Order: sequence, then structure tokens, then C-alpha cells
Amino acid sequence: MNYMYDNNTCNLNFKELQQQFADQYRQVFNDKMAHKTIVILPGISLDVDILSKLTGVLHYEERMLCMLMLLRFPNTHVVYMTSIPIDPVIIDYYLHLLPGITGYHARKRLTLLSCFDASRKSLTEKILERPRLIEQIRKCIPDKRFAHLSAFNVTNAEKELAMLLGIPLYGCDPDLLLLGTKSSCRKIFRECGIALPDGFEDLNTEDDIIDALTALKKKNPNLEKAVIKINDGFSGEGNSMFSFRGAPNDDELHEWVKVQLPQRIKIIAADVSYRTYLEKFNALGGIVEVFIDGESKCSPSVQCRINPLGVIDIISTHDQILGGESGQVFLGAIFPANHEYAHELGVIGKKISEYLKQAGVLGRFAIDFISIKKGDQWIHYAIEINVRKGGTTHPYLMLQFLTNGHYDADKGKYFTANGQTRYYVCSDNFQSPVYQGLTPYDLIDIATCSELIYNGTSQEGVMFHMISALSQYGKMGLVCIGSSLDRAKEFYQKAENVFNNHEKLR
Repeated sequence: MNYMYDNNTCNLNFKELQQQFADQYRQVFNDKMAHKTIVILPGISLDVDILSKLTGVLHYEERMLCMLMLLRFPNTHVVYMTSIPIDPVIIDYYLHLLPGITGYHARKRLTLLSCFDASRKSLTEKILERPRLIEQIRKCIPDKRFAHLSAFNVTNAEKELAMLLGIPLYGCDPDLLLLGTKSSCRKIFRECGIALPDGFEDLNTEDDIIDALTALKKKNPNLEKAVIKINDGFSGEGNSMFSFRGAPNDDELHEWVKVQLPQRIKIIAADVSYRTYLEKFNALGGIVEVFIDGESKCSPSVQCRINPLGVIDIISTHDQILGGESGQVFLGAIFPANHEYAHELGVIGKKISEYLKQAGVLGRFAIDFISIKKGDQWIHYAIEINVRKGGTTHPYLMLQFLTNGHYDADKGKYFTANGQTRYYVCSDNFQSPVYQGLTPYDLIDIATCSELIYNGTSQEGVMFHMISALSQYGKMGLVCIGSSLDRAKEFYQKAENVFNNHEKLR
């Protein structure tokens, strides 16, 4: 079977599919009783070398299991794709939380399909290599008029799969992905009148990096650090740092930077040599910008969505928890963002969303900031747009599905269906060698006996994800939900205490 399409034909048909999505969205998307099918692609389709630096990256496909909560709608069918099968105990863990729906009823409408392939290729590439698997997916879609594809991020591979299935894709056309590169983001911020770090974009070579670093230091003689970023980096793994400590402020500066760059550069991703990093920079391009620092410094983000009808929603705001030696690796987040500036982030997000809407962007995206407090005022520097789902998508979806609530962008607060506020602390990097060897069954047992399992009555507790990574890597994700931020932090601390001392529970 030949599943390849001529580019022009593919583009035309894809646009037609996407145009049909508006009618489908209008008819059934918000109708809880409507018959519909969602095919979920939770794999990350990004550079394999960068992704390989994420511990247990294959199990990141489990982050979108929160989408199983859609089965609470009695006529909704879900098809969930993975590279390798997921243990049934993990599926049961999610299904038992469904309100008003029995596990039996939900399972009838859930199809789990696997490629049985643990290779480094993206999940979608694996599916495209398996015509029979594609046919299986087709057979799971009762009516293509009321079905769509939901992917973590969209590339030409996801676009091709949507074409083969004949269903629209709730995500950005890959022809627009350049809008999300580090270089394009800087241009968009300028056009929208949004503050951004001083720097240079559209760089491609080692000489470009040297020239940019030299120019930044000459412009600001007191500059201590600069950040070098590959255009398509992920979770900070494409970033590196350069220190100007001891640099001359005269005509010798350029030569000094040239000599010092290979020795002084600190690459965030582990086990990546200077030459390897430079090769990736040459291939993908990137930027150089000043490292923003201050006594009161935060790294907030705002999550936005443009639906098929062109309506813009400010979905959420978060304060990111960053780690690593240079503090640029995404570890987790606190929701919602600081009340002192959550509303401001929403206003900025709306402005950038209007620009992206005019460009044709569809679906979820997030905007990251570095925020510095000067006196009583916060100054926000926009640094990145992620035109895809991200590390804060699944925690927020889980909270929303569990509480049937919403984020009020004007108030900067989240309210459950009965008007109560909720907060959470989340992480995809809850990790320790002590956790290695724990199976999914062990996790459920420990969490249940320690009263960490999310309680639907109080709408508080801990939700776990990436559970399959626990035994091999000693790593999992969690969302700690509380009625206050302190309460959410208490759950997180309790989870740490319990799992760090789990051997005492035997």
C-alpha cells in the first residue's frame, strides 16, 4: 500500500479537512451527549537527539492519559495510541476517577493501540510505517464527520496521518511551525510591542554566535552572562550559557570571545560536546540573548488556545519551577501564577494570541516569560512561544476534568464547578534512585495506604502520571491538588516523604 501523497494535493485536502472542523466543533464539541471520537497521539515529535536527553522519554506518552477523562461523556469514544503497551493497572487508575460512569461502560468506548516499538522514532512515524495499524484506527472511528485527531505537537507526520484517517487535526498546521522557533518568537514579540531580552536572532554559525556575544557585551559592559538557544530546543535542552567573567572591554573582546567560547560554554543537555552542540545549532539555527537576572525573579507562563471558530481563550497561567545548574531546565510548575501578575500575563497572552490568530494558528500554545520585580512593579520579558501542548497542559487538563471548573483570567484564579478555588504543584521529574524497582502495582498500593490518592469528594490529593517510568528510571510525574497553594505544597511534601521512605511501609 502506498500512503504517500503529492504535497500540493495533501495541502489542499488538509485545508479542506481543517475547514470542516469548524462545523464539527460548532455541532458537537461542547455537547456532552454527542457521539464523537477523539484519536489521541501523545508522542513528542521533536528532534530525536534533543529528546534522547530526557530520562524515560518514551513514557512521556503517558502524560496525556488525562484525556481518558473524556470518557465521562457517555457517547464519546477515545482511541489512545502508544509506542509500547500500557499496563492495565494504570488504565484502571484513571478510569476509577470517572464521575457517573462505570469502568465497564468507559472501557467499551476506549481503544488502546500500540506499535510495540520502543525505538527512538516518533510515535507518529511508527504508526505511518504500519498500514494495518492505520486500518485498525480507521475501524475504531464510527463516523469521521464527528472525529478529530489530538496530538502533543504537530509535524508533517501528524498531518499525513490525519489525511490517511480522513479526520481533522486539532493543532497548528506544520506550515506555521516556524512561528514557534526562538528566532521567530523574538520577531513576534517586537511586532506586538512586548518586552524581550536584548539579543540577536536568525543565527546559524559559530561566527554568528561570537559576533552576537561580542555585540551584547560591548552594548552592556556590565553584562555577566548570555544565553545561546537552538531554535527548536525542548524543555531547556537546546540552551547553553556563556560567562563574560574576566572579559576585556576593548578591541580584544571579539578575539577573547572566539578563544573562550569552546571552553566557557555550559551546555544544558547532558553528555553533549561543544562540536555536537554546534552542529545542531548550524542545522537548526538559533539566537543569543542576555541572561535576565534580578533579586526577585520568576519564570511564569501563560497558556492560550485558539479554537476552530477563531475564539481565543486564556486557559491558565503557571509559575514554572526551573532547575539544572543554570536554572533553565523545566522541572514542574505551580498553578495558578502569582496573583500579583497573573492577570497581566493574560493580557499579554491575549495580545500575542491575536497576532497568531491572524497568522492562522489553531489549538493550544504557551508563552514563557522571565519576570523581574523592581520596586512594586513586575517587568515581564517574553522569551518563547511553544506552538504545541506542553509540560503544563496535562496537569491543567487533569484538574479541569476532575473538578469541572475553569480558570478566570481576569481574577487570575481557578474555580471548581461549585465555586471553590483550587491550586496545584506539578512535576514530570519526581525522581530518585530510591524509587527504582517500584512497579505500577507498588505505586498504587503505597499511594492508597498513605492516603495520597486523589479524593473526588474533597477534590484534593495527588494524581500520578508517567507511572511506567518508575521501575526503570525511578521517575514519575505528579499533580498535587489543594484548596490553597500551601495545601497543594503539603501534598507534594507528603508524597516526597512517603516515597523516600517507602521501604518502611512493607
